[in-house]
Amino acid sequence: MDSFSTKSLAMQAQKKLMSKMATKTMANLFIDDTSSELLDELYRVTKEYTRNRKEAQKIVKNLIKIVVKLGVLYRNGQFSGEELALVERFRKKLHTLAMTAVSFHQIDFTFDRRVMSGLLNDCRELLHQAVNRHLTAKSHSRINHVFNHFSDCDFLATLYGPTDVYCSHRQRICDGMNKMLDDGSL
Repeated sequence: MDSFSTKSLAMQAQKKLMSKMATKTMANLFIDDTSSELLDELYRVTKEYTRNRKEAQKIVKNLIKIVVKLGVLYRNGQFSGEELALVERFRKKLHTLAMTAVSFHQIDFTFDRRVMSGLLNDCRELLHQAVNRHLTAKSHSRINHVFNHFSDCDFLATLYGPTDVYCSHRQRICDGMNKMLDDGSL
């Protein structure tokens, strides 16, 4: 039996193309203005925290690649019923994460880095399960790279700390998440 499939080949080409084109300019074609502003702010806060422009760029570029590939898989109906259920659980967990992040920002003295880190790690595991058979080991390592950074308890404590620089980053991040929660895109 010949296992050649043009649909499979086209899907692989799309994923590869999206991976190669995941620059900020290309992301703007696939990601709305609010998401783009949020990604820009995540880049700025990551750059501030790591003191490493290249690392910050790599983290955000990996995040964009993940989002675009997930979108391509979803739009092309590549997920099985079980995988769709995992994607839906991921989406709900991400929604909970965003609401929690905004709540911690708005209500003084409620921030708990273990809660935030736990939600991020739950999102990572759900995403890995949902895309397991669709993405390469390199893509899975990108997922880990992004989530390892954002779920790091020291990073979260710094982001939610009293430093003015991080307060302004956090304000803009939460404003973006609030806007996305209001319009239903998160």
